[in-house]
Amino acid sequence: MQAAAETRMAPIQIDRIAFLTPGNFAPERPAEGLEQALDLIAHGEALGYDGAWVRQRHLEPGIGAAAPFLAAASQRTRRIELGSAVIQLGYENPFRLAEDLSLVDVLAHGRLNVGVSVGSPPFGALLGPRLFDGDPSTIDFSHARALRLADNLRGEPIGGEDAFASNAAGQYRARLQPFAPGLVDRLWYGGGSNRSVEWAGRNGFNLLIGNLNSGENGDDFHQVQRAHLDLYRRHWQQPRPPRIALGRVIVPLDGADAATRAHYLQFAAGRHARTLAPQGERRTLFAPDLVGSSEQIVERLLADPVLPEVRELRLELPYEFTYPQYRQIISDFVRRIAPALGWKPGAAPAA
Repeated sequence: MQAAAETRMAPIQIDRIAFLTPGNFAPERPAEGLEQALDLIAHGEALGYDGAWVRQRHLEPGIGAAAPFLAAASQRTRRIELGSAVIQLGYENPFRLAEDLSLVDVLAHGRLNVGVSVGSPPFGALLGPRLFDGDPSTIDFSHARALRLADNLRGEPIGGEDAFASNAAGQYRARLQPFAPGLVDRLWYGGGSNRSVEWAGRNGFNLLIGNLNSGENGDDFHQVQRAHLDLYRRHWQQPRPPRIALGRVIVPLDGADAATRAHYLQFAAGRHARTLAPQGERRTLFAPDLVGSSEQIVERLLADPVLPEVRELRLELPYEFTYPQYRQIISDFVRRIAPALGWKPGAAPAA
């Protein structure tokens, strides 16, 4: 009990808050849902959020390509950071993706954050020749793919000294165009296992952690996540400090009507059982969703032993909700919860 009390008393100082939206749309009305997702980001900027992230999702009614969507978001906002969480690199060509991301970052004036993951693409077998130009067994889907993306984003000359790209206006030294200075330092990796967080630390990727972990170090979600953070920091080798963003599903009830509150509570109840024990062969651990009044949520966040270890908190919006519900959630969070965590609008240090 004494150890638990000491954990609750650990100082919490959140300097940056962001939200992650799934970018849902009805299959028969995609433009409507995508416009709402863009409006939500603009609304978040008006509320004072420091960042807005979008999920990249394939073969489902959501944002299938983060880069063009975030390019659109960059033209509707001026201050808020924009991020992808996460781009599955198994679907991507690292050079072509680097061209897209660099262009978006230039349009956003250096506000882009790029979260990535590696591994064989989940729908690779289904897509087959639609995705692959050859035998997928010959393709390297390992962490090396993320390093190739980083190398491309550094914008170094390509080929020998006599390698040029030419057009009617003249010759240009072959390199990624446009080059976005600093974007390579805003690469993030989604980490939920010992192997992933150690790799991210060794290779200079910022760290995204969320509401699920691999239970390789134990059965307690928060203890495992703290162990991951310790491992990540021990292997960080860059001169710049790392950025670590913690994600939690947070749904305040305060501004919702009675029917919506009931819907939120039903949502939480339906997901509670998965938090009681490791799930599946990989022993996946899930954090409980934080659904309740703002006072209840603040109490639970202040008791979260991982929160004192980070300075950035990401509000993860559930897939199942509507645009008005998302607006209510991010509004209640920034006004009623974030200040209790030490956050102040405009107080975040420059990226």
